[in-house]
Amino acid sequence: MTGWQHPPATALLILADGTRLEGHGIGAVGHAAGEVCFNTAMTGYQEILTDPSYAGQIITFTFPHIGNVGANDEDIETVNMAALSGVRGVVLKADITNPSNYRAAEKLDAWLKKRNIVGIAGVDTRALTARIRENGMPNGVIAHEPTGQFDEGSIMAELKAFPGLEGLDLAKEVTTAQTYHWDQTSWKWGEGFATLTDPQFHVVAIDYGAKRNILRCLSDQGAKVTVLPATATAADVMAHQPDAIFLSNGPGDPAATGKYAVPTIQKLMETGKPMFGICLGHQLMGLALGGKTSKMHQGHHGANHPVKDLTTGKVEITSMNHGFAVDADSLPAGVKQTHVSLFDGSNAGLAVEGKPIFSVQYHPEASPGPQDSHYLFTRFLNLVREQKGLEKRPEHPAAANADA
Repeated sequence: MTGWQHPPATALLILADGTRLEGHGIGAVGHAAGEVCFNTAMTGYQEILTDPSYAGQIITFTFPHIGNVGANDEDIETVNMAALSGVRGVVLKADITNPSNYRAAEKLDAWLKKRNIVGIAGVDTRALTARIRENGMPNGVIAHEPTGQFDEGSIMAELKAFPGLEGLDLAKEVTTAQTYHWDQTSWKWGEGFATLTDPQFHVVAIDYGAKRNILRCLSDQGAKVTVLPATATAADVMAHQPDAIFLSNGPGDPAATGKYAVPTIQKLMETGKPMFGICLGHQLMGLALGGKTSKMHQGHHGANHPVKDLTTGKVEITSMNHGFAVDADSLPAGVKQTHVSLFDGSNAGLAVEGKPIFSVQYHPEASPGPQDSHYLFTRFLNLVREQKGLEKRPEHPAAANADA
């Protein structure tokens, strides 16, 4: 009689320093290299996995129960369906369970397969997270082979060929291929999504990796949105006669994307149109204003990040996803820091004094995450209302009603 034996590993995660983690394969079969980060959100894994800002990354979820509410077509965030998902892989502690939620349309494992996302379960994600916090975000390769027989030569060759995110322009990989219009508004309980039928304003958004819920939040403010590719010129934008201009989130190194985006943004700043940037859009705006960006040690990835709005003194809990940041000390005179991370003091927002231009590093659209920062979309469209001589909306309607 033979003794009990462990089943062979069907998935691997190998880091650039040689660290080797074994586990159970989930999702697509194959292997992919990327930068390994961790995300601390407790909800919204499907939104995270379809956020184009994660292009080139392997996500380690610190929350242990990923997949328990399944997957559906409503919680997808990427707009460019041809790109499917920017994320290279996913690392989990526990195996994916059968879903238990009325909105679930399929099991997460099947959904990962369809989107060609390689995954590994059974990893000590606490230990991996601690390693990233101490040593920074490493390059790694994730592999899934149901037989347990890995072609490690091919796997390690892919890891060696991965250049890392510094100097990498990924916006061109996730942006829309053509101009389109957006008029869908936010999801409501029992109603789903709706369509904006009577737009008051026209916003042109430059898509560096835009998320759907950002566009919905703009539509909620009464704006029809025209979305242009990342490589759009200032002339392309102004040809649509916008009331305001939005710079979207996105992946990669802002300095690399900035080689073609910064000159466009600088020309658009001269038009006098209100401008608002989020995440990569914020970083590109900082570069266009003369600031600098730098790679972060571990990045900010989660839905529980405290940020202070220096213009009001209020603290909000925000959703963040970025591995680069604007250096606040590099901002020139006339550009003020408006928001700051209370985790590490890094820059989280800026504004141009005397001009209707501002941006934030975090994700106010709350997908996933809290809705503390939805007021920023009101602040943005209020700049348009002011230019048109219209009455402004209160930035915090609930607070305004309470005061009344």
